Amino acid sequence: MEQIEIRKMDEVRFKIEKDESAGMNTGVTVYTNDQMLEKMRKDHTLVQARNAATLPGIAGDVLVMPDGHEGYGFPIGGVVGFDSEEGIVSPGAVGFDINCGVRLIKTNVDEKELQRNIHQLADALFKNIPSGVGSRLRIGLTETDLKRVAEEGVEYIIKKGYGTEQDLEHTEENGSMDGADISKVSPMAQKRGLTELGTLGAGNHFLEVQRVGRIFDKRIAKAFGLYEGQVVVMVHTGSRGFGHQICSDYLRTLDEYQRRKNISLVDRELSYASIGDKEAEDYLKAMKSAVNFAFTNRQIITNSIRKSFEDTFGRSADSMGMDLLYDVAHNIVKLEEHEVDGKRRKLYVHRKGATRAFPKDMKEVPKAFREYGQPVLIPGSMGTASYVLYGREGSLRETLGSACHGAGRVMSRHQALRDIPASATFESLKKKGVEIRIRTRKLVSEEAEWTYKDIDDVISVVEKANLAAPVSRNEPIAVIKG
Repeated sequence: MEQIEIRKMDEVRFKIEKDESAGMNTGVTVYTNDQMLEKMRKDHTLVQARNAATLPGIAGDVLVMPDGHEGYGFPIGGVVGFDSEEGIVSPGAVGFDINCGVRLIKTNVDEKELQRNIHQLADALFKNIPSGVGSRLRIGLTETDLKRVAEEGVEYIIKKGYGTEQDLEHTEENGSMDGADISKVSPMAQKRGLTELGTLGAGNHFLEVQRVGRIFDKRIAKAFGLYEGQVVVMVHTGSRGFGHQICSDYLRTLDEYQRRKNISLVDRELSYASIGDKEAEDYLKAMKSAVNFAFTNRQIITNSIRKSFEDTFGRSADSMGMDLLYDVAHNIVKLEEHEVDGKRRKLYVHRKGATRAFPKDMKEVPKAFREYGQPVLIPGSMGTASYVLYGREGSLRETLGSACHGAGRVMSRHQALRDIPASATFESLKKKGVEIRIRTRKLVSEEAEWTYKDIDDVISVVEKANLAAPVSRNEPIAVIKG
């Protein structure tokens, strides 16, 4: 593995200096600690971050969050901003699962009552929310419905009875990005998406019933409606095959674009299109369609979760306080205004495996949280804790308003299948009292807790860097996976 020279700036910040001889247009800042940095050295995380720094039009450094690990071209856990006039857009810096994201649904269900009914609830969730590769939910949506979902987002599906106005207000971007155009989405992607709305998918996606185990900030927890012992539900999924096909389609388009423009790349997986060119504009319109699709996917899943609770406990979702805390995206590009090197600039901010973490008083933060900071939802690995945080001012100063998105892999799926028997994971979950419903034993090994970094270490770096601060640490009670 190529060794990258990196300088330690302080306990949680490391720097790869700009090297013009390597074609770098800027430096790289990595947020991590000594132990996790060594894990990044064992794959191509740092090499990919350095390669990304050769792209044109970057404002500030390429940024790597503490959950950073090797991805397609651009590291997962990476953030980069490109100038809105002279920059580019790069599908590899967004990822295949466009708007993969997380939402948290609160309840007032008593934990003792939950434990009496946990088997029935887990069965209901597994039945009502299709999961796994190729999962489908047939709810009668037409091609016209798909077009309106892609271009209007969550508001359209809420009008059809799949949620509330508060759900809309508590979703990033109010559940819709303006400028989506399904005509820029291939027929194949549309075909794949038509029956995927309301499904969980496979891989690291999950639905988890959790218990709020520890409160770190009582004032903000109260504002968020969280308390110790509370039962909550976390959903982690994205745009499914719809978004994956869009990314694949535009990567092929951009391969031709690179040849036509005679663009030389250090890594062909970093293909891009310049802002203003048709290829860039078409990708953005298609990407926004996938963003809106993913927000809507999580909204329909939320409706199914509420129905599962109603079927299990015999009372209404409203009476069980099943309100949405927040929904955040972590594979996305957005036009935002940030201060870089003392100047306010409009940037196309690419977050790939990174979560927006805006602090208080930002107009983009919903009114309910504006006094405190945006909720930041960070899931752990299977069987470990997840966190709710709030955005801090340091994120605006340093990371284009961003934080990490999860624990971050340290072991490939192939290695996990080879080294971790499914029985070991099942035994670990059983000892912790965690119910699991899963489609394949193979996935149990691929997503075992030992294949990820320690979520507590990751959160510690985010807190020490003043990017976000913890509100609650949530423990799993039941896990639903593909």
